[in-house]
Amino acid sequence: MPGPKSGSTIQIHSFKHNGRLHRIWENTLVLKGTEMVVIGANDKTKVKESDGRTWITREPAICYFHSEYWFNIIGMLRNDGIYYYCNISSPFIFDHEALKYIDYDLDIKVYPDMTFDLLDEDEYEEHKAQMNYPSAMDRILYRNIDYLTGWIRQRKGPFSGGFIDQWYERYLTYQ
Repeated sequence: MPGPKSGSTIQIHSFKHNGRLHRIWENTLVLKGTEMVVIGANDKTKVKESDGRTWITREPAICYFHSEYWFNIIGMLRNDGIYYYCNISSPFIFDHEALKYIDYDLDIKVYPDMTFDLLDEDEYEEHKAQMNYPSAMDRILYRNIDYLTGWIRQRKGPFSGGFIDQWYERYLTYQ
């Protein structure tokens, strides 16, 4: 199935393993959309939580999704540098309604100096038990954490110098 069309605006839907909707980002502009990779951008976007609460993102963000990796990467442009929030998740699918993925709780926060922290291991263990994650899930997710931390250390993909800034410049041409 083809990816979303560059220049289109899409929603992003995050689900939990049990199929429940977790979070919706209302408006993300697609800067690059293929079957394999989607790069999007948003700024001051409305986010709706599964409990009905809504909030607005504070800063411009470049979002990176890949159809073969179990993570997605959000680069947030702040005054003191680029911060990354990486969701350990299923690869994305795009079904013309929205870009969709399953969020597996584990996250990696990367700071402008490229140090990083693995977050929410307790939440992962709790949900793994509650939702009966298959036994292979640990291996898949932790292997992808290894890939992701390798990308961070090697400054690969969205972590490479200029990647976020270049895509943000492209985003500004649409504004």
